[in-house]
Amino acid sequence: MNKRVVITGMGIYSCIGKNPDEVRDSLYVGRSGIILDPVRKEMGYRSGLTGFVERPALKGMLDRRSRIMLPEQGEYAYMATVQALEQAKLDEDYINEHEIGILYGNDSSAKPVIDATDIMREKKDNMLIGSASVFQTLNSTITMNLSTIFKLRGVNFTISAACASGSHAIGLGYHFIKTGLQDCIITGGAQEINCYSMATFDALSAFSIHEENPQTASRPFDRSRDGLIPSGGGATIVLESLESAIKRGATILGEVIGYGFSSNGEHISNPTVSGPVRSLQMAMKDAGMNTADIDYINAHATSTPAGDTSEAKALYTVFGEGTVPVSSTKSMTGHECWMAGASEIVYSLLMMHHGFIAPNINFEHPDEDSVKLNIVKTTAEKDINVFLSNSFGFGGTNSSLIVRKWSK
Repeated sequence: MNKRVVITGMGIYSCIGKNPDEVRDSLYVGRSGIILDPVRKEMGYRSGLTGFVERPALKGMLDRRSRIMLPEQGEYAYMATVQALEQAKLDEDYINEHEIGILYGNDSSAKPVIDATDIMREKKDNMLIGSASVFQTLNSTITMNLSTIFKLRGVNFTISAACASGSHAIGLGYHFIKTGLQDCIITGGAQEINCYSMATFDALSAFSIHEENPQTASRPFDRSRDGLIPSGGGATIVLESLESAIKRGATILGEVIGYGFSSNGEHISNPTVSGPVRSLQMAMKDAGMNTADIDYINAHATSTPAGDTSEAKALYTVFGEGTVPVSSTKSMTGHECWMAGASEIVYSLLMMHHGFIAPNINFEHPDEDSVKLNIVKTTAEKDINVFLSNSFGFGGTNSSLIVRKWSK
């Protein structure tokens, strides 16, 4: 069974906007969401740079019990999911009558673990931790909370695959629907942005230290890049079988036509070229596409010297020199980690629907590898019929997704 899989809803809560309209405007003008956080510097971070994401006010939207179960990233995921369900026109009655699933990317829940541990160390009484803490601390916190809040009765689990988590969640949702196991799945990714969640990354000297001008610090593919900037938020995509979407009369935003994945099988943190090449080739084969069919690539490119180089080489290997337009929205958002693979599908869908390619801001001087790519420096008006989005993560996990503009 090979069902067609379409997108009927999307939601986004990020450092460049709290909803699709705000995010679209930021993408179009190349607006950065990066700030310098003094709290991180006080804590001893090497780099205080971060994407700034405002915590949502959920009082009045959710009952108290639901609110205290949600960690920070769960709040972002909830906001994005409310938007996506509204756009997909999946109301409470429909959800109650149908088997809707959830597959969400998340690979940490640092602050609740630290908060609980601090109480134990100080008070020596675990009864003071509170009954909600356990539901915040687990990696599966988002799927367990959202499935309860929205009363979902389909597939329900979390994908933890480092910075490819959100992309793999969408890819797995695509396969569950394509093979007829589900008709509709809420997918996406979320990332906490509190100061505790990124300390271990900073300990690797992975972050940029261009603190004098935060908005120019994220420089994917640029020769002067010196590291990524951590960021976060939540992004939700509603996937649905074509039959289900048509039967409901849903508005179709796009069609997922390709998913490729691979493992580098080498160093736990150093990237390779061959792993991403296999992921890209699998996605292209799955989609039945030639390289000339891809109108835009949203690169993983996080602004690290090694990572951007390996991806540039992989893209050159598969697509050749200077053909497909490429940009990394991380130049504006920073690296949204577990969320990035999902948010970048939202960003690319917004570009597709509004006929433009967002710029790879801060790209001034290519290196020997990025000079071979067609990197978009300023906003370009373009009809996008098919886009590809890459996501790669620690442990050598790779994911590539291909989405086509909807046509009957």
